[in-house]
Amino acid sequence: MKKIKWLQKEFILYSSKIFTFLLIGISISCCLAGCGSKDSENTLIVLNYGKYLEPEVLEKFEEETGIKIEYEEYVTPENMYTKYRAGAIDYDLICTSDYMVEKLIQEGQVLEIDFNNIPLSQNLDQTYFEFSKSFDPENKYAIPYFFGTVGILYNKELVDESKVNSWKILWDKDYSGQIIMADSVRDSFMVALKILGYSLNTTDETELKEAQDLLIQQKPLVYSYLVDEAQDEMIAENAAMAVVYSGEAGYALEFNDKLAFSVPKEGSNMWIDSWFIPKSAKHKEHAEKFLNFLCREDISMMNFDYVYYATPNSKTKESLEQELQENTTIFPPKSILDNCEVLKSLDDASTTKQNILWKEVKAADY
Repeated sequence: MKKIKWLQKEFILYSSKIFTFLLIGISISCCLAGCGSKDSENTLIVLNYGKYLEPEVLEKFEEETGIKIEYEEYVTPENMYTKYRAGAIDYDLICTSDYMVEKLIQEGQVLEIDFNNIPLSQNLDQTYFEFSKSFDPENKYAIPYFFGTVGILYNKELVDESKVNSWKILWDKDYSGQIIMADSVRDSFMVALKILGYSLNTTDETELKEAQDLLIQQKPLVYSYLVDEAQDEMIAENAAMAVVYSGEAGYALEFNDKLAFSVPKEGSNMWIDSWFIPKSAKHKEHAEKFLNFLCREDISMMNFDYVYYATPNSKTKESLEQELQENTTIFPPKSILDNCEVLKSLDDASTTKQNILWKEVKAADY
């Protein structure tokens, strides 16, 4: 996708989709306020990350099936979990990250998917169902949507490229005040744990404390702790390097030719965002119909063009320009994926412990 094409697309999306989002917002508001029946047989209630599905896809599904979609967005998996567990809305379909899918499976909050109702799931590369077994061992509950890695987005004119193949460069004093770390306990601890040779899913207190010590040592060098804003800071050349998701890196590279992306040799996180049908679902058949719809090549392509993350849909990937298919930032090669781990859900005690350690990092003086 050429840079000018992307800019034109974003402008058109921004100007033309506002009305669509307003209509969707009105629909959601009506639902929450009690306009009509919440249990309408002609309705599908969907919860997804923000800006993670082409709005026209919703319109197209409604036109083709007559099923009305009530669509809601959230920011973080933890935010999603709170919304869902509050029980105020009977969601029919949810998209979220691997470890949160696992947590809800363990809590008995996920329904088995009837893959007989999703024949187009055959368009999805089985490789990503294999990765999904780390959180859905029998591939009974989740369907992969997008995937990627975590790595270092860096400015080639400011960073020594011979050293960016290691997470250790994020501790190099030559880049003091020019380093952006992830404002995320799991992602930032992952970096430190990988340097130490530990699993990113460790619950060993000694290993976590070692990782915390590293992060505290690094803190004087950090420009900022960010998530979504990191790509914008790098595009604007306000920092030399940043820990980001590969999707954000692919987007940033379209806007600044000085940028490049590296997944360090110590290994990283390979993330998979997946769809699942929650126990609260009142319209399971509609949910499976929508999942089949999302697996359709043309619909998958619409979502890829909108989100610009790696799709597990092999039919969609095969339809892309060769340059995009070979883009290792968006589509990491097997050699990189084999050196990555998928985040697993931690027990409550381990989650609390890691959150405390992270708060201590953020509060540390230097």
